[in-house]
Amino acid sequence: MLTTIRTHSGDENFRILVRKLDNDLWNRYGNMQLEYQQYNIIENLHTVVLVYENEKPVGCGCFKKFEADCVELKRLYVDAACRGKGIGYSIINELEKWAKEMGNTAMVLETASGQPEAIHLYRKYGFTDIQRYGQYADKERSICMRKEIT
Repeated sequence: MLTTIRTHSGDENFRILVRKLDNDLWNRYGNMQLEYQQYNIIENLHTVVLVYENEKPVGCGCFKKFEADCVELKRLYVDAACRGKGIGYSIINELEKWAKEMGNTAMVLETASGQPEAIHLYRKYGFTDIQRYGQYADKERSICMRKEIT
């Protein structure tokens, strides 16, 4: 049974899943990941979603303010053993719902070319490619996306 909760970045289960995400990114990108660490700071966020399967934390994601009415999706992760069950989709759905409740009308995100499963998920959910923004503007492997919240 899957359970979704809203929490904050101090939640220990969120921190455990983020460490797994970081390990996955290190395995994919090696030392190249060093330049991205600074963009993944998750302190003092009160917009975190966790998914549990039979009381075990298996997925997470969060968002932070990006522009006046837009948030940036961050730190989306689903445990490798639980992928393919729609957990990532449900995390994005809950984050979008929460962002809308807070008055936001759009979400943006950055992912990278070495994560084809993430790219597929985001596009399936309705995100479309946009020009690389901010700190990612000169990062060739970065792929930035946006979705209007309806």
